[in-house]
Parts: sequence; C-alpha cells; structure tokens
Amino acid sequence: MKKVGIVMGSESDLPIVEKAIKVLKKLEIPFEVHVYSAHRTPEQARAFALNARANGFAAIIAAAGMAAHLAGALAANTTLPVIGIPCAGSNLDGLDALLSTVQMPSGIPVAAVAVNGGANAALLAAQIIAVEDASLAARLDGRRREEAGKVLLKDASLTEQYK
Repeated sequence: MKKVGIVMGSESDLPIVEKAIKVLKKLEIPFEVHVYSAHRTPEQARAFALNARANGFAAIIAAAGMAAHLAGALAANTTLPVIGIPCAGSNLDGLDALLSTVQMPSGIPVAAVAVNGGANAALLAAQIIAVEDASLAARLDGRRREEAGKVLLKDASLTEQYK
C-alpha cells in the first residue's frame, strides 16, 4: 500500500497532526511524519515534495498555521494530492491559515479541511488511496458504520431519557 506523507510547519502543530496519525493507524495506512517549514527549510520541503511519488507516497497532508504556505509550497513541487490542514493561531483563530490554504492559484490545487481538521485530512487521504484499494475501502465503510452506530446509540439514549 502506498503511504501518506504528513508534514507540519512547526512542532507546535503536532496536536493537530496526531489526530491524523490516529486515523491512519486505525485504518492501517503507512505514513511518515516530518517538520519542514515553507519559510525556514524551503529546500527540504521542496525535496520532500519532488521525491514523494518516487518514495511511495500517494498523498501529502500539510499542517500549518498563520501564513500557512506549506501546503501550497509542497503542491507546487508535486502532482500528488496535497491536503492542507489550516491550524488555529493566536491572532485570527485559524482564519488566516484557512484563507492561505484555500486561495491557491489556478493549476496548483490544494484540498483543504476545517481549521484543526486533522482527522478529516487523514480520512480524505484514505479515500484517495481507497480508489485503488478495495481492502481499505472496506475499512472505511466499516468506520462509517461504526460512527453511525454511535450516533444511533446516543439517539436511543436521549429518546428514552426525554420520553
């Protein structure tokens, strides 16, 4: 199975990235985690993106806050899908990162999930891989059923409580 690359712009993004890691582990998807900054280590970020396909990656998740240029910088150097996680910062609560992540120029797409949406970034990467992997698609279907079951249990509990 191809793997997912997870790149964060700063170690401070790790709590958000850990949400993605948890999902990828549960779905049995191999991954690598790196800290590369679009501004402080641009050569390393570029090299990672340029070599990602050859190194067995199917998608890249990029987590960054504030200016949030990381996802775009990676996408500029690969044709693999790049999924941006805008991370909330102290000034604008993640709106700045969200806008930076989604406002990419034509020809260099970046998919974006919600601010701090690490779990959804992993699920989107999994769905991309599952296009060609029936076993993973079945695990994703099972996860959806499991989540639906949790909601229905809550519904039954509340319905009984407020009869």
